Amino acid sequence: MANNSNNLSDHVMPWSNLQGKVVLVTGASSGFGWDFSINLAKAGCKVIAAARRLDRLRSLCQLINNFQSSSCNTPLAVPLELDITAHPAVIEAAVQEAWRVFGHIDVLINNAGITGSTTTTLKLNEEEWDRVFKINLTGAWLCSKNIGLRMRGAGRGGSIINISSAFGLNRGKATGSLAYSSSKAALHTLTTVMAVEFAEYSIRVNAIAPTIFRSEITKALYDKKWLPRVLDKLVPMRSLYDATVDPSLTELVRYLIHGSSKYVTGNIFIVDGGNTLSGIPIWSSL
Repeated sequence: MANNSNNLSDHVMPWSNLQGKVVLVTGASSGFGWDFSINLAKAGCKVIAAARRLDRLRSLCQLINNFQSSSCNTPLAVPLELDITAHPAVIEAAVQEAWRVFGHIDVLINNAGITGSTTTTLKLNEEEWDRVFKINLTGAWLCSKNIGLRMRGAGRGGSIINISSAFGLNRGKATGSLAYSSSKAALHTLTTVMAVEFAEYSIRVNAIAPTIFRSEITKALYDKKWLPRVLDKLVPMRSLYDATVDPSLTELVRYLIHGSSKYVTGNIFIVDGGNTLSGIPIWSSL
């Protein structure tokens, strides 16, 4: 009976099995990146976990590699030190090293990002603007460029998944988030343009725009006393505002990796519990 159940699951959700796929995850030392790495390894992926904090990455990879028998010679996960704000040549070298680890890369998940400071337009300074854009946009572009060049050369196709935000949508408004929201809106444009340009190489490019989930990057926001009251008004599926990584988010990532999505590119997938349906701005006391 259990085997029949597993067979049915594989038929209905074939992306539950991603055996052999090689995935590079940026920003893997915490939050979504940490959870994506574990989830994808459980689905059979080989993971290159990239971030600046090498100690955190080593802990993550040790956790993942414990999933398999000690007799296995090939690790499921390998840490990669990567600062996406570094000089382009440094990023290129890191991507080259990532490619070398397993001989190729099937999937890039551009997950690294920051919210930046909560600052109104009139108080925002150029340094903060540049910092947010360098991490949220320029870093994603440089990683995609270097992975795209190698995917094109290998002739295997591939999938690039940009982790964006509902704040980057036209109907996702938040006072004090000018740099963050603008960078995520730009990431949506980057996604669609790359999807058009990479299509001839069978490289698909999509973005996921999640709502606010509890993580290291949103800790300061979750500490705000007004947040539950605001989300009660804005999020139809209220139980989600205390979630970490919702299954619909991880399942979507798996789907965009699997061949079932081979005709899917240039999309912005919204995972927000209906948060942005109302179009009501999220006001806060700054």
